[in-house]
Amino acid sequence: MIHALIHAMAGAILMTIRQTGYIGIAALMAAESACIPIPSEVIMTFAGYLASVKTLSFVGVILAGTIGGVTGSLAAYALGAYGGLPFLRRHGRKILISPRDLDLAHDWFARHGQTTVFFARLLPIVRTFISLPAGVARMPLAPFILYSTIGSAIWCAGLAWIGLRLGQHWRELNPYMHGIDDAVAVGLGLLLILAVRRHRATPAADDSDAGHK
Repeated sequence: MIHALIHAMAGAILMTIRQTGYIGIAALMAAESACIPIPSEVIMTFAGYLASVKTLSFVGVILAGTIGGVTGSLAAYALGAYGGLPFLRRHGRKILISPRDLDLAHDWFARHGQTTVFFARLLPIVRTFISLPAGVARMPLAPFILYSTIGSAIWCAGLAWIGLRLGQHWRELNPYMHGIDDAVAVGLGLLLILAVRRHRATPAADDSDAGHK
């Protein structure tokens, strides 16, 4: 059952990108940057693979991912600026957003200031949530957009380049698997397992922290 669910989720991501191309990449990356924990590593690496087989262009993939990332970041910024943070603290676990994730992003922003928006874009987990504390702090919009754009572009380019380089190796896996869908399903499955384990490992600590705030 778990394998079927993971395979279905992987298939949904791949189908979205295959059927809608750049629009699908932008939409998925927007969702990831708007605090929905869809692994951008899967999105952009697979997009890079499609660039390797000339289905999409490498530059187009990076642009789509960057535009989506900035759009989602603005949505998360607005959520933080207009009071959505308490809702996420209360109900975020239902979509794998723990108080620990939110606190991590908040601490990063508090320690490093506005430039955190750039550096956090290059880090898993933190990148997904960093726009929330930026919105809460009402960071000026112009530098927020600038840092988000540069950081997202570097992240998307790096992952797409990996997918581009791995394209030939993925095709070599076909005799051992049913196709590229299986290879990506395995990667997505590992990411999902890690995410679920991380959230299940710290509920008591999160609840205790919430009780002291």
